[in-house]
Amino acid sequence: MDENFSIVLPRFSLRDTLFCGQSFLWEETAPDTFSGSFRGIPLTVSQKGDIVTFHNTNEQTYRDVWMEYFDLNTDYDALKAIFSTDPTLKKAIAYCGGIRILKQDPWETVCAFILSQNNNIKRITGMVKRFYAWGNGRCPTPSMLSSASIEDLTGLRAGFRAKYLIDAGKKVESGAVSLKRIALSSYEEGKKELQTILGIGPKVADCILLFGFHHIEAVPADVWIKRVLARYYPNGLPKAVLPYGGIAQQYLFFAARAGMLE
Repeated sequence: MDENFSIVLPRFSLRDTLFCGQSFLWEETAPDTFSGSFRGIPLTVSQKGDIVTFHNTNEQTYRDVWMEYFDLNTDYDALKAIFSTDPTLKKAIAYCGGIRILKQDPWETVCAFILSQNNNIKRITGMVKRFYAWGNGRCPTPSMLSSASIEDLTGLRAGFRAKYLIDAGKKVESGAVSLKRIALSSYEEGKKELQTILGIGPKVADCILLFGFHHIEAVPADVWIKRVLARYYPNGLPKAVLPYGGIAQQYLFFAARAGMLE
């Protein structure tokens, strides 16, 4: 497929969306041009001003796959108007309001955020890249992991996380944990089920629910968000924000790491 499809997307930042810590599958292959994949479908995408170009992609594939993946059907302007009534969120949005929450594959997200534990983004990205190489260019299936040994995963350099991946594979393969069931369940039920996987605690479960199941009320509380909540929201996020707390936290997280909330 040689054709490209371009669309005007004002108030959208491709770079911030891909590199704000919600996905580890993308790399910048040329200035403002990024390559990655979703469910084994490769994409190269670039942005110049408000114009975003999906390379080697026709309009139908954009509408069938990438519009949903980048959550382009959601009215983020309306959400940001709600958020901006809060002064701290208003600062965050001024800095990184072009972020959207990617609608990622649930299983890929389970694996990525198991690997993300006690790690930095650069190391996570390298680990995820090796993990996909072990899966012959795609995310290894639950079946592959359920039959793997710790020794089989030595090349990932994943350390203690290897046993967590194997446990996730076994539980999903056996049906003890059902991603389809989680997709249909409430936030609380989904979080409880995910935490039956070895090594998945509340924060990682929230990441998986937000980025893999689009539970936008999930607020992953890493060290940055804990600091932000303690300093600016000792009584919790504003009530109007709570139904969309996961989106709000992503703005706060990215802005806090850049020192833009002071």
